[in-house]
Amino acid sequence: MFSLDEDDEGEVSFGESSDAEREMTPDIPKAPSVKTFDDGGDFEGASDVDSGTLRAFVVAVIYANAAVLLVALGPMVWYFEGWSRVGPVLLVAGVLAGVRTYQTYRAWKRSRDEAGADGDDSDDDPAGGDEGDGVAPPEA
Repeated sequence: MFSLDEDDEGEVSFGESSDAEREMTPDIPKAPSVKTFDDGGDFEGASDVDSGTLRAFVVAVIYANAAVLLVALGPMVWYFEGWSRVGPVLLVAGVLAGVRTYQTYRAWKRSRDEAGADGDDSDDDPAGGDEGDGVAPPEA
């Protein structure tokens, strides 16, 4: 019923897939290619981005990371270590870093809106409305 060759008698191949398993296994998908900065570290690929936008993004990321770190660290050192002076200072500094993150975003948004109002129609919204202000554009 089962034909075993004399050479393969008693041998079991662990970790190797059979022909049937190879036929049923789907092909491994390939990730799509994306545009990245150069590997040399000179960031020539960043020239596609407006310098004001890039600067605002980097500053906002730094402030946001500081805010998350300090808001989390302040109460922990206050409670666990008993540092009743350092903990609240770290917490307040984290809240201020969060406020500064929001201010950086609003300043960038304001400068972008002013540039769009000066005749540079760089907005993607054809109706001219602001996507994030909660006000609908006027109906025609």
